[in-house]
Amino acid sequence: MHKHNNEEQVTIRFAEQKDLSLILELIKELAVYENMLDEVVATEDSLKENLFDKKMAEVIISEYRNEPVAFALFFPNFSTFLGKPGLYLEDIYVKPEMRGKGIGRKIFTFLANLTRERNYGRLEWVCLDWNKSSIQFYEKMGATPMDDWTTFRMQGNALENLANKV
Repeated sequence: MHKHNNEEQVTIRFAEQKDLSLILELIKELAVYENMLDEVVATEDSLKENLFDKKMAEVIISEYRNEPVAFALFFPNFSTFLGKPGLYLEDIYVKPEMRGKGIGRKIFTFLANLTRERNYGRLEWVCLDWNKSSIQFYEKMGATPMDDWTTFRMQGNALENLANKV
């Protein structure tokens, strides 16, 4: 059972299907924080299908005094150079009023332990360039920014156009 308690009454647990509305609510809060709410098209149904039916990703929920205050969504990726999977953290969000209580660090500690338990080679994520406080937090934890790499994305019309060039 992955449940870590401390004097601050912070717990971390794997999300269950009954958490769908909570997960979607936290995703929307994250999107508001990143000024990207208009990009959220996820629904409870799409989350249920992909998180719980197809198990494409996992979610952990962090609670402070039994109130949900943070979440992280992650899934395995694969390193050809390491020859083994890694854990890719797609999103982590701690409610603004709960920051500075060590909740983010506890989530990363949990994920680092999970990465080791599963014999994965690394824990990886991306961060928006403007999010200086998060960047400082990650570096302080010992994470290395991959400055030589640029994330590319293809979706919507660009994806359709390429797929149709058979």
